[in-house]
Parts: sequence; C-alpha cells; structure tokens
Amino acid sequence: MKKIFALALVFLVSCGLNAQRVAWITLSQSNAEPVITVFANDAFINLSTDGNMLEYGVEYAQGRLYYFPGKLDKYMGRVELYNDNANAACKGKIRYIGASSITYFSAEENEKLAGKIKSIGNMFFEYYMPYDDATFAGKIKSAGRFEFNYCGNFDDEKLKGKIKSAGNINIGYYGSFDDKALRGKLKNVGQYNFTYYTSFDARYQGSMKSGFQTQLINGIKFIVR
Repeated sequence: MKKIFALALVFLVSCGLNAQRVAWITLSQSNAEPVITVFANDAFINLSTDGNMLEYGVEYAQGRLYYFPGKLDKYMGRVELYNDNANAACKGKIRYIGASSITYFSAEENEKLAGKIKSIGNMFFEYYMPYDDATFAGKIKSAGRFEFNYCGNFDDEKLKGKIKSAGNINIGYYGSFDDKALRGKLKNVGQYNFTYYTSFDARYQGSMKSGFQTQLINGIKFIVR
C-alpha cells in the first residue's frame, strides 16, 4: 500500500512539474517582437519577451478555414482577475487561467520589474537587468528552467536585442554586411536554414525562398511569420 501511495505521489508531483512549460516560440520575418507561448495546464498564454501577457486561449483547431499556426481560440474555462485591493502592479490583471495562478512583480520587490509576470503556476520567471546588458535589460532571462539569450552590445548593430538562443537551440540572423534585402532576417533556427530573394531579385526581394513555417525542435514548436 505504501509503495502504491509513493508511486501516486511521484506521479502527481511529476504532473505538477510539467503543468507549465514553454511550448511555442513565434519569430517574425518583419522584425516584429518574438512571442513566447507557455502552455499552462489547459490554456496557451502568449507573452512578449519583456514579460507582459499578450493573449491567452486554446489552440485553433487544424482544418478550419483560415487556420494558421499559433492562432488561439477563446478559452472557455475559469478566468479570474485581481481585485481593486490588490497591489498596484497587478490590479485588474489576470490572476487565474484555469488552475494556473499568475503573479506579477511589485515595485517594492523591484521597481524595474514592476508589472512583469513573476510566475505562471509553478513556473517562475527571471529577467535580465541593466547591469547584465542595457540592450536586453528587462527581457525574460528564464521561464522555469528554460533560458533565453539575446544579442547584446558586442553583437552586430543590426541584431541587438534579438533572441540569440532559446533553451539549447541557437538562432542566427543575416547581419549588416549581408545583402541589404536580407539584413536582420532569420538565417537559421538550430539546424534549419532560411534563404531569401536578394536585392537583385527586384520583384521578390526579401521574400523567403526556403525555410519552414512551423517546426518542432527539441520539443519546442517554432513558428515563423
């Protein structure tokens, strides 16, 4: 009986540890900010790289008209907000999505992080500070054990602030010395490469020639728009 109880406890703890995780990363070919998507029990939560909630919902079902990767449908479960008596940093913000509680940094904890997401369920967030590198100060450093690195002061001017790696997956870009139609665009995500029409291709210059729209890499879905 004790063995059964112990196994059940291990199973529940394991489920709890995996209840929140980084699921998707959406990258843009038009220099729009990336989106980090956390799966939290039964909902997807889209976050900006500076730790603000953009959207939440459930995955848009494949096969529907106008389906495209990363689109979210309305979440029909429990959603609860912080009331007017809450700290100023979280007043009126979302407190629960389903079973996942959401907390925010207060100005008393750290004035530079005030209002940014502190945790989603048992996933805690860390952020880069100005003493790390002013270029990416305030951006998410880690979501649970999943870490992010960004191009900084010593990188190509065209690339400063862009995501350099997500977990153990390296992300590369075309730099300032590449063809002008390619500069700043994605060059690779892990082992997967992207090519584009150059400035010499007047009709299609800058358009993607080869690459992927979605790709599962080391358990993370990368979406390129």
